[in-house]
Amino acid sequence: MFYQGNSPQDEFILFTLSQLVPENHLLRKIDKHIDFSFIYDLTSPYYSHHSGRNSLDPILLFKLVFLKDLYGIKSMRETIKRTETDVAFRLFLNLPFSKSAPHYSTFSQNYIRRFKDTTVFENIFTEILTQAIQHNLVSGTALFTDSTHIKANANKNKFRNVIIETVKERKQAFENEINNEREAISNINKI
Repeated sequence: MFYQGNSPQDEFILFTLSQLVPENHLLRKIDKHIDFSFIYDLTSPYYSHHSGRNSLDPILLFKLVFLKDLYGIKSMRETIKRTETDVAFRLFLNLPFSKSAPHYSTFSQNYIRRFKDTTVFENIFTEILTQAIQHNLVSGTALFTDSTHIKANANKNKFRNVIIETVKERKQAFENEINNEREAISNINKI
């Protein structure tokens, strides 16, 4: 019988985040082509530049939302849990393992205190989409199909582009999620 003296969980490994994430990883491609620095200019009016404690980097804050939506994660709490262990997420967020992931309520509190009733989300969404189209990451078109069998007299030469989900609908979904998180936190505090 073979006996292993040390547990592999206790092994010291000297690697960088960059070495652990494959070169062809989706998040590397996005980070290569999308310049998120515009977020500083868009969010600057909502931060105090001379008083108060240091805030979470707004790029990190909005990249968390980006990851949540890109990977179809249901809540910010789940996104933070994945950020705690996912090397590619940490590389994309520029968040080393030596630093803690932000608390999941950080986003909702920033939204409530800074960005509610602003166009920051719409502006960020539009800019990221514009850059993605410029770099051919997305085509700017979508094809939706339905398996319902209906006899139709369709003209294949005539069509119209329709935006299925507007930015305002997406913003409302964020607000609903934030309200659900606040209610959950409130219920926990009551116990």
